[in-house]
Amino acid sequence: MTSDSEKRKPSRKVRLAREFRSQFVETLATLLTSAFALVAAFAWNDLVKQIIQRYISSGQSLVSQIIYAFLVTVLAVVISFQFGKIAALYKVEQEDEEIKEK
Repeated sequence: MTSDSEKRKPSRKVRLAREFRSQFVETLATLLTSAFALVAAFAWNDLVKQIIQRYISSGQSLVSQIIYAFLVTVLAVVISFQFGKIAALYKVEQEDEEIKEK
């Protein structure tokens, strides 16, 4: 048997506090992930620049910048696409688990 306290729904304040906490944690996680992504982007930026400087003569600065922009764009698209696929798979798995729980 369930007691009366187990049957009661949490009060509005408790639900709001839980929702706030959930949103806070999600936002903080997004912020921290973005901060680390920015640091990683700067590290990759330096690496790609050094590689281009090594293999393309300094007299071709415009060509170097075009190649750099192209490589970074291709890299960003490929990585974004892969992460999108991973996120989609994760979302499908989450939805399947929610359906099984019901």
